[in-house]
Amino acid sequence: MNKRASALEKMRQQEFDIAIIGGGITGAGVARDAASRGLKVALVEAADFASGTSSRSSKLIHGGIRYLENLEFHLVFEALSERQRLFEMAPHLVHPLRFLLPVYEGGRVPAWKMGLGMMAYDALSLYEAPELSEFLDVQEVHQEFPALETQLLEGAFAYYDAYMDDDRLVLETLRSACSHGAVVANYVKATGAQLANQRVTSLECEDQLTHTKFTLTARHFVSTVGPWTDLLGQKLFRDWKKMLRPSKGVHLTFSKSRFQLHDAVVMAAESRIVFAIPRHEMVIVGTTDTDYPGDPAEVRAEEDDVRYILKVIDRYFPGAKITRKDIIGCYAGVRPLIDDGAATESKTSREHLIWTDPRAVTFVAGGKYTTYRNMAQQTVEEVLSYFSLEERARWAHGQTLEPLNPLVSENLLERARSEARRWAEDWQLPESVTIALAERHGLEAEKIIEQALPVRARCKDPEEWMWCAEALHAITHTMCLSLTDFYLRRTHLILAREDHGLTFVPAIAQVMGERLGWDGKRQNDEINALQNQLNWELHATLSR
Repeated sequence: MNKRASALEKMRQQEFDIAIIGGGITGAGVARDAASRGLKVALVEAADFASGTSSRSSKLIHGGIRYLENLEFHLVFEALSERQRLFEMAPHLVHPLRFLLPVYEGGRVPAWKMGLGMMAYDALSLYEAPELSEFLDVQEVHQEFPALETQLLEGAFAYYDAYMDDDRLVLETLRSACSHGAVVANYVKATGAQLANQRVTSLECEDQLTHTKFTLTARHFVSTVGPWTDLLGQKLFRDWKKMLRPSKGVHLTFSKSRFQLHDAVVMAAESRIVFAIPRHEMVIVGTTDTDYPGDPAEVRAEEDDVRYILKVIDRYFPGAKITRKDIIGCYAGVRPLIDDGAATESKTSREHLIWTDPRAVTFVAGGKYTTYRNMAQQTVEEVLSYFSLEERARWAHGQTLEPLNPLVSENLLERARSEARRWAEDWQLPESVTIALAERHGLEAEKIIEQALPVRARCKDPEEWMWCAEALHAITHTMCLSLTDFYLRRTHLILAREDHGLTFVPAIAQVMGERLGWDGKRQNDEINALQNQLNWELHATLSR
């Protein structure tokens, strides 16, 4: 990813074909698609990349089986198709996962109807799932999930979807965009627009780190700010009409040693679905779905959210005896749903909407994380309709089906796992560390290891050194500028570890400080800022 200082200089001096506001997954996808076609692309993000909804999802890549109940077959087909593409594009970030959907007597959806839904799900995936769905009887369910409630249980359906690293998927997509020439910068806020002949010709921007202002000029502009769409629209245009019905989603995380799940479980909770999702290092349970009229930057889990999720867990897993004391972490995000007049948030469609204001700004909102690549492609094609026929022909084809990282195709990931054993021997590192880096970064892990070898002696153990290596990589390749950004969006430490990874803070802060030029006071400020953010995020779970 290009260096921030040089990126800002280019933004001041050059005119771009399109300028994108918003550095979440949609903006990253649009930047990659457009840049891969040959357009000159700039992207600005007011905070850190993926700091909004895109790092606060359920971390699933899925077709959305519940959307079949609303007869949204097109949405499910699109999502399942994109799921398969993401397996191929980012095998280090998107992983197959088996799901169990228990069926209880008297449930909202009877077993026969659920069976038809499973058949439809298999068909809409074109039978390309890792395995097709199957029905398990009560005894089979009890053997695999002994803590699951068996009273009135009729059996369960098992099927496959996937889980992902949502924040890292954004960052890898942006890195790919930059490899095609896109110019991106975080902590740059669009504060207004300049118009000529009733068209936006430039954005007024402010660097949030230095508070210097500059003008970003482009021929067309794209808003991909998700739940901030109405706020940005009001800032740009006085006659803006609200489009969104923002919805709040909350997740809790638990240790896999405490909440022992080897497959995901789908729990029907009133009018929506709550997932229990095992990952490499933790179990994530969520999500809630409530209207959220506030500032998306202020969203966080509240007491009612925690009680709701714990109640759902207790209903489905009474034998696990999960309590508030077992919660390791929590996070909340805001879905930028399009207001379609539905009676409830859970009934509001997850379809995306792309529309262009005649003043040369295209907006995109709604949609599912899973379909971001296709949504980005449609957005770029909408933008190109405002360019000349000659330019449209020249920019007709993108390269968004290629692997996000050329060092991590599916074959190369398998090779990296093998190479990790050699790296361990060559550099006298534990295989557990080199294999973990290979799983996260493929063959790029070798460069990450080499870059971090000089700081190994100062680390108290190999795991601490591994996270210092990750920090150096984050600074070099993902424009990571603070300790908080590293902990919240480059690692899973806060959500997965009982100590939230704070035992590594002194070493990571020193390594980052040396690379970014922090003095002792700045390092202490960074540590305090991280602790304050952690206390704010987890406030609903800290009163134990």
